[in-house]
Amino acid sequence: MKLAVITDSSVYLPKEDLAHPDLYVLDIPILIDGETYVEGNNLTIEEFYLKMRQATSLPTTSQPSIADLDELLTNLENNGYSHVLGLFLSSGISGFWQNIQYLIEEHSALTIAFPDSKITSSPMGYMVNTALKLAEAGQSFQEILTKMQTMIDGTQAYIMVDDLNHLVKGGRLSNGAAILGNLLNIKPIMYFDDGVIKVFEKVRTEKRAIKRFTEILDQESHKGYQAWIIEANAQAKAEAFRQQLLASGYQGDIRTVPFCGVISTHLGEGALAIGFTPKIKE
Repeated sequence: MKLAVITDSSVYLPKEDLAHPDLYVLDIPILIDGETYVEGNNLTIEEFYLKMRQATSLPTTSQPSIADLDELLTNLENNGYSHVLGLFLSSGISGFWQNIQYLIEEHSALTIAFPDSKITSSPMGYMVNTALKLAEAGQSFQEILTKMQTMIDGTQAYIMVDDLNHLVKGGRLSNGAAILGNLLNIKPIMYFDDGVIKVFEKVRTEKRAIKRFTEILDQESHKGYQAWIIEANAQAKAEAFRQQLLASGYQGDIRTVPFCGVISTHLGEGALAIGFTPKIKE
């Protein structure tokens, strides 16, 4: 079996993992004031936040190109790949996953699976990296798919945003609720519910939201998860939260990583999230 893993640029992976020869990443364009950008191509994450602050309207994103995926699958077949695993942004927040299913039949010479990740960012990156390691360890395609589904089913993520206007634009919150929330300093905690972002709890003040994050992580720390604190240009806030966790006796494996521009477009600068995914033995 020669396996290729395809994902999209909403993923978070360390640079050394992104360089894996069997990993392919589809671009998700970011539109800012009529200009199209691709992070890592003509936009750095630092430039993204600067442009977002200066923009006359909130940035938007589009889906990866289906034509690019179609072409990539043809190239993979020509380059001797036999199997393809695609892990993309949750179907609950993008239509891309639904729109590409027909390609499985179009490329019948390849054995293709596009499981719905129901997530994004570092948990999705962890799935991608695990799949590649499982293939290197000699696991069969079906074994890899079974373990991917275990990771998908066990993944959870909770998000606290700093600017409620981004949730309004994304259809997650009404404008009236955002105005009231800003006035009352309400920090809604969002979460992924079967791949769809919904309101989990509404708490007063960021301090209480951080405390709730700590409680959630403490409840799950004994279950063998890899966990992340994920920040949207909020490194100091994320590190303070991490130190607070460690001081409280948290025993889980946790890392601090950034959101990419694609996700920060919809959450806004200052957002903070926690995510955790089951660890899988190779």
